[in-house]
Amino acid sequence: MTSIADRAGLRAPPPPAGSPAPPEQPAAGGLRRPLALAGLLAALVGLVMATLGAGSVAIPLDEVTRVLLGGEPTQPAWQTIVRDVRLPRAVTALLAGAALGVAGLQMQTLFRNPLADPFILGVSSGASLGVALVVIAAGSAGTTLVGGLALPATVGVAGAAALGAGAVTTLVLVLSRRVANPATVLIVGLMAGYTVSALVSLLVHAELGQGDRIRAYIAWGFGSFAGTTWSDLVVFAPAAVAALLLATAVTKPLDALLLGERYAASMGLRVGRARVLVAVGASVLAGTVTAFCGPIGFLGVAIPHLTRGLLRSSAHRLLVPGCALVGAVVALAAGLVAQLPGRDATLPLNAVTALIGAPVVVAVLLRLRRASRAVTT
Repeated sequence: MTSIADRAGLRAPPPPAGSPAPPEQPAAGGLRRPLALAGLLAALVGLVMATLGAGSVAIPLDEVTRVLLGGEPTQPAWQTIVRDVRLPRAVTALLAGAALGVAGLQMQTLFRNPLADPFILGVSSGASLGVALVVIAAGSAGTTLVGGLALPATVGVAGAAALGAGAVTTLVLVLSRRVANPATVLIVGLMAGYTVSALVSLLVHAELGQGDRIRAYIAWGFGSFAGTTWSDLVVFAPAAVAALLLATAVTKPLDALLLGERYAASMGLRVGRARVLVAVGASVLAGTVTAFCGPIGFLGVAIPHLTRGLLRSSAHRLLVPGCALVGAVVALAAGLVAQLPGRDATLPLNAVTALIGAPVVVAVLLRLRRASRAVTT
């Protein structure tokens, strides 16, 4: 039984059952990966500092460093801006990028489809429905959707988002087992997403009289890293970190699933249990990010491919931390662009992530087309 990755031309055909797993692809030069990781860490630190210093009010980096080290800045207001506004935004972008990158990687392996991600498969729409049911139907006031809620309400919103994401993931996973064509799996996910989005639209239409809630929900739908507070991160950070640790713990099952379920079962893997663990982890990652940042598109599909190209590996023990790091860097860069440093206006985050992710999707499609032509000729 060949996997979708094999049919897409992304891997060589799997070995017969009982044979050893294929060797990892060699890196282009022994220093490639260490240098790549060092560059990513340097970019991460630089982008965090840029996020803390840039904005409608520019703050010198030495003053940002002084605030982070507990000192008093030249302007007292800078301490509030850095600690209470920009630092939560930077932490949110870092966690969200890492979560979406790893969730996208898990879904591409789970569904054996190089174009799978939470947004395309409708998982983010399921999380949006969970948020809508709690926030719009139950009632919430304020200028932001989640920010400023009491801790139990914040936990409820995050839990509802994760449950909604899990429900759609389970639906698509069950249907994918009955469908052999990877393109059909994507269409099933898209249709599930559209159906759930229609339900959300009905909820929004029913609440048109509640102006503040509807405006907050619409703004939330554009995506943003700026709506979270430290109290929100008390819920968001542990949930994201726990799901990332779960993803790290299932790297070997992910490697086995990449070669097909029959091959994985022949290696002694409990395939059903592994699929459940991966689905739960991806649902929690996608759901919590959607709850606090809105449905963010394209990062989940783009980041795994960027990471594979950078690390030149298909081993998940490298790809999971690599996707987390690349995702954090890309999300911080996207958030920085969306803030339009030096201006009072901001851009919708999804517009920026689309500009980043759409070219990657096109490149993957062109690669698949070339691989298909090579096979037919």
